[in-house]
Amino acid sequence: MRPLQLEVVPVPSLASLEADKLSSPPLPALVPHVRIRPSRGWVSLNLREVWEYRELLYFLIWRDVKVHYKQTALGAAWAILQPFMTMVVFSLFFGRLAGVPSDEIPYPIFSYAALVPWTFFSHGLMQASVGMVTHANLIKKIYFPRLVLPTARVLAGLVDFALAFSVLLGMMLFYGIRPTTSVVWLPLFMLLAVITALGVGLWLSAMNVQFRDIGYTVPFVTQFWMFATPIAYPSSLLAEPWRTLYGLNPMAGVVEGFRWALLGADTAPQAIILVSAVVAVLLLISGAYYFRRMERTFADVV
Repeated sequence: MRPLQLEVVPVPSLASLEADKLSSPPLPALVPHVRIRPSRGWVSLNLREVWEYRELLYFLIWRDVKVHYKQTALGAAWAILQPFMTMVVFSLFFGRLAGVPSDEIPYPIFSYAALVPWTFFSHGLMQASVGMVTHANLIKKIYFPRLVLPTARVLAGLVDFALAFSVLLGMMLFYGIRPTTSVVWLPLFMLLAVITALGVGLWLSAMNVQFRDIGYTVPFVTQFWMFATPIAYPSSLLAEPWRTLYGLNPMAGVVEGFRWALLGADTAPQAIILVSAVVAVLLLISGAYYFRRMERTFADVV
């Protein structure tokens, strides 16, 4: 089943029909004609249509949030336990035993400030990558812009992020760390995390329809990506120009940006943020166009 392109033939107004009745024999009733044609080649993103379905996007986000914690004993506490327990493990093995530097910041909050945006990214990536297969029955039955599905999966993680971020604020209070004026940049770093998760998620969700191996490789890729991101260690260990090139990993810019904006780290991100932002935007644009190109085959293959 392929996406439909509708071509509506205009119908004469009632006034013109009444005038024609007086000067011509009666004509059969005119009805709109819908011409169904499959899309070909590269198609536009058609973001206006996505905006028209914003209510559907809202309800999908709300449904994912409720289903995520349905029939769980701890409920939303899992959003806090996952990054917090990872922080405990990192603090024990990397901070205490290995003596990894933390830019003169207490290691527990140093690692937790990076794990909060990372957990949002990894959760959104895994949820978006399987979103099309999970909603196979919905895709086959009705039409709606398919971009809504992976977008809802990523944005649903903002609820978990808010819960984990509240713990981060509590840890800052415990360690006596006050945010500097750089905290005004924090929403932009969060937006960069959303763009990165959605961009990679669009690529993987479209590929997962054709190759189900993607669903098995995403957890491995996510785990590898975590250690390739300066979460357990600072990017200041790298000298220039390697530190700037490290920004090719867009989550490196997000993590360093969070530490700089919230904890006042001396190692300001500077060029690494610019490189990460460019890579994230390219991932989003290319992923959206690839997703739209492959969309015509979703209902046939999924």
